[in-house]
Amino acid sequence: MEARAYLEATVAANPIPDRLAATYRHADLKTERLPFTVKVVASEADLEKAVFIRHQAYARHLPGVAATLDKPEPLDLDGDSVVILAESKLDGSPVGTMRIQSNRSRMLALEHSVDLPDWLQGRSMIEITRFGVAEGRIGRLVKTVLVKAGFQHALLHDVEWIVIAARSPLDTLYEKLLFQDVFPDLGFIPMRHAGNIPHRVLAFDVQNAYERWTAAEHPLLDFMCKTQHPDMQLAVSDAPTRAAVARLPEIYRNSGLNPLAVVP
Repeated sequence: MEARAYLEATVAANPIPDRLAATYRHADLKTERLPFTVKVVASEADLEKAVFIRHQAYARHLPGVAATLDKPEPLDLDGDSVVILAESKLDGSPVGTMRIQSNRSRMLALEHSVDLPDWLQGRSMIEITRFGVAEGRIGRLVKTVLVKAGFQHALLHDVEWIVIAARSPLDTLYEKLLFQDVFPDLGFIPMRHAGNIPHRVLAFDVQNAYERWTAAEHPLLDFMCKTQHPDMQLAVSDAPTRAAVARLPEIYRNSGLNPLAVVP
């Protein structure tokens, strides 16, 4: 009953949009369709799909951990977390998932294993966890799109920093996106909350994403900031969302990181 109640509340707070506001469409953004959709989990069926692809992904690399991931975890149902699901347009099968946890009312999962440095103390943060994608070529695309979804979520919720604890080789994805090493002198740190598997802790200052990628002439700048992906449906054009978008610097309102800047 607890899971059902949470999911029903999520559906009410995140209805699936028929049309998103044309107010935030921008002619200078390219439009790119994806072979899958990306959304916030809002039903028991969605959560089952997310758990299925999560379990499959972990079974390929960490079968011992995967054995404990065949059902939803408490954090999946926590009010400070959302689970993101990517589904194939072809047959509706799950092709990727991740969980986003905020520190709005409690510490992040990784903080059970490390004490974050002073420059992250008191900051609004989200942690991306339980990242899993399908095998093969589509999995590589899903991985990048899910990271973009994390940035969209952070901007919509006034989050200052994205932090992650990533095992090898997933840490290289974030490193290539210019995440900074939180503990540069320590490298991979055994995480007590993750079975003592070594992870790197990396962080990104969300508000400076566009500027950093532009200055670096980053190869993913166009994909992240200059392309709108209508198949990413993380937000609806309700009053709170429009207010959050209105608070963004203009450069983000006019970018692909604005989830309302989509073709309806």
